[in-house]
Amino acid sequence: MFLSVFDMFKVGVGPSSSHTIGPMVAAARFLDHLRAQPFQVAGLRASLHGSLAFTGVGHATDRAVILGLAGFRADDYDAEKAEAELARIAEEHNVRPAGLNTLRFHPKDDLVFDYGPALPGHANGMIMRGVDAQGDVITEVTYYSVGGGFVLTAAELESGKHTDDGAPVPYPFKSADEMLTMAAKSGKSIAAMKRANELSRIPGADLDSGLARIWDVMNACIDRGLTTDGTLPGGLNVRRRAKGIYDALLAERGMNLTAPHTINDYMSTYAMAVNEENAAGGQVVTAPTNGAAGVVPATIRYWLDHVPGAAASRVPEFLLTASAIGGLIKFNASISGAECGCQAEVGSAAAMAAAGLAAVLGGTPEQIENASEIALEHHLGMTCDPVKGLVQVPCIERNGLGAIKAVSAASLALRGDGKHLVSLDVAVETMRQTGADMSEKYKETALGGLAVNVPNC
Repeated sequence: MFLSVFDMFKVGVGPSSSHTIGPMVAAARFLDHLRAQPFQVAGLRASLHGSLAFTGVGHATDRAVILGLAGFRADDYDAEKAEAELARIAEEHNVRPAGLNTLRFHPKDDLVFDYGPALPGHANGMIMRGVDAQGDVITEVTYYSVGGGFVLTAAELESGKHTDDGAPVPYPFKSADEMLTMAAKSGKSIAAMKRANELSRIPGADLDSGLARIWDVMNACIDRGLTTDGTLPGGLNVRRRAKGIYDALLAERGMNLTAPHTINDYMSTYAMAVNEENAAGGQVVTAPTNGAAGVVPATIRYWLDHVPGAAASRVPEFLLTASAIGGLIKFNASISGAECGCQAEVGSAAAMAAAGLAAVLGGTPEQIENASEIALEHHLGMTCDPVKGLVQVPCIERNGLGAIKAVSAASLALRGDGKHLVSLDVAVETMRQTGADMSEKYKETALGGLAVNVPNC
């Protein structure tokens, strides 16, 4: 089993990896599908199903589909160009993707939010269609956005294609138990095994530069969030709070009366800064999703800024370790809020962050596995109930608490020898089962929980 670190950590735009980045990726894949056909289509249609329909407007899914069909990509998104193109499409009712003729597409008529039953493969389903001059469908593909910006066609989902199917990797662990066994036999750390797997796919220079870019984007996102105030878009009138809290924390530095627990405020503020940027549609890194994008970078920033001996040169070790844990969770359960609730998003992120922190603090593979298990175990059952379908309430603060749990989990694990009762594999399987049993109204549909009990208009 191999999932690249660059699959778990993808540069994209807010507010949602499954509802924004995924649909944009699906649209790009459909354009590639059209380019490969022996015929030309005259126009496009798309329909959104399940959670993509119920919370699509709040997650900007409609914008993502339109821009994706126009040829925009999440990893090099230009907000100014995007706004100009959206205005042009709304007026001229067509898209002009590279390598294809101008295609008729009127968003009001050709993009449908289907509030009926979800498609059979996943809660996040969409159908892309190409039509002829008379408006008859001549080709269509069903896509599923399965979390974290990952997209599968219906055929790929049915065949079980969830991971890289290339040549074997040196350390093909599919479970935490296998990971620990391979670490013991090889004498390598989790990060070293993960690095060896990555190097079986890409040159070392590309791996190093890619990891550096991931942290640069994460860190820049924190900095933007810490220096930007105002009100977030979407209609809830949620005020940005990270800047105000951070300014107050800086003003309090050096005061003898500062309470020890104030360090939690730093962790929360770093995470909230990221998720406020995400909510505003800014550039973020899926970690493993947009909705949980603040936990990992906040934990890294806490380590770098507040822990003696921390060094930026070890951030790649943190990211490689975290991605190994995230890959196991995705492969054996889910990182999708629409599939398993927020335990699959913030819970997974906390497990990844706890593992990464334990690694750079000198933890053994057994302690790292324990740290990730503690963090995930104490997010089990967490629902995904965004108010008005926006990734704002409770998502922004939830990332802050996820970072605090990650640090606490790593600290507890490092106080032990790695031996513990509940394994990470058991916690992951429990999360999968809990998600399967969870009511659909608590899985990113905005039909239950806070989403219906908090006034949102």
